[in-house]
Amino acid sequence: MNEMQVPVTEEEAAAIIRDHAERGASLSIAGGNTRSGFGNAFEAETDLRSTGLTGIVAYNPGEMVMTVRAGTPVVEVEAALAANSQMMAFEPMDHRPLMGTSGAPTIGGIFAANVSGPRRLLSGAARDSLLGVRFVNGRGEIVKAGGRVMKNVTGLDLAKLMAGSHGTLGLLTEVTFRVPPTPKSQQTLVVSGLNDAEATAAMAAAMALPLEVSGAAHLPLTVVWKFLGGKLPEGEATVLRIEGLPASVDVRMEKLAAAMAGRGRVTRLDDEQSRWIWRDIRDVLPFADGTMRPVWRVSVAPGIGHQLVAALRLQAGVDAFYDWQGGLVWLRMEAEPEGDLVRRYIHALGGGHATLLRAPDKDRASTAAFQPEPEAVALLSQRVKAKFDPKGIFNPGKMG
Repeated sequence: MNEMQVPVTEEEAAAIIRDHAERGASLSIAGGNTRSGFGNAFEAETDLRSTGLTGIVAYNPGEMVMTVRAGTPVVEVEAALAANSQMMAFEPMDHRPLMGTSGAPTIGGIFAANVSGPRRLLSGAARDSLLGVRFVNGRGEIVKAGGRVMKNVTGLDLAKLMAGSHGTLGLLTEVTFRVPPTPKSQQTLVVSGLNDAEATAAMAAAMALPLEVSGAAHLPLTVVWKFLGGKLPEGEATVLRIEGLPASVDVRMEKLAAAMAGRGRVTRLDDEQSRWIWRDIRDVLPFADGTMRPVWRVSVAPGIGHQLVAALRLQAGVDAFYDWQGGLVWLRMEAEPEGDLVRRYIHALGGGHATLLRAPDKDRASTAAFQPEPEAVALLSQRVKAKFDPKGIFNPGKMG
């Protein structure tokens, strides 16, 4: 069984990493470990957790910037932000229902995995909110990059490089990020009865309007009944969210409803229903089914997501729904991961990224979890990895 170490200071974390680097011993880096089972299967000598590094370091709501130690539970961050009517604009997913894990998600884990939810369409990904980081590299050196204001371009690039690195470049110890105001209200328009291709066209049309649509998803018949307790209107549901001041939301919803009326049956969800359905889209409710059936997170151009699903359905048992205007496809396979098939079709349709998020251990051992990188990108990634972690001790199973 792996040893677990939970440092409570940055210096203690650095000492642990230096020791492992000197011995060439591997480290599995995690926060609350709520994405346990994600990545290629590997065994590390030591599990290094950031959960001892907790607390809000600096937060002035007027500046709309927060600095937090990486092991701080997300629920604590959200509570502090809610008390000041602010938010994490990128709407991070809670992986526990899908992955069947427990524990508490940490703010460092959110940025290390670049976890970004439905509002990414309007507000960008987690890395786009990140202003600065502190981390310990593979030499056991404490590094500071970026800061509380957007001045240091080099530092910002380094901070953003850490976002989405999955602990392969270093242990995040502190993050600084933007926290904009929470919208006062929201509503969601439901367009019912569209097939996948029609829904893709409808979402593209909605996003082209000057209405600041902050969420665009499509729920086919196989999954739609799982949302809102099965109380959505009959048929497939294409859902479009608008947020802001109540009067502005009302006006923009009227314009959106008029634009969509010719495409299908149109209904509205009020503020409470809208928050409910987008939380469940964010957390991939249909596939949080208590099984280990393989789940892929596929990022493609919005116009081709439905083509990918149609092609896969001819060859394999697959269920799917769409977020990000169709550009994020959640796929659940009924049996095998079919990694070669999924990636072959993605390549044929113009390219994208398929990440195996959940699967039984035997499938994780035989299927690459991350999209293979083009040769030039892979060489660059190897050089970056060698610079940050020259002994290769960090999270070998989380490398693309």
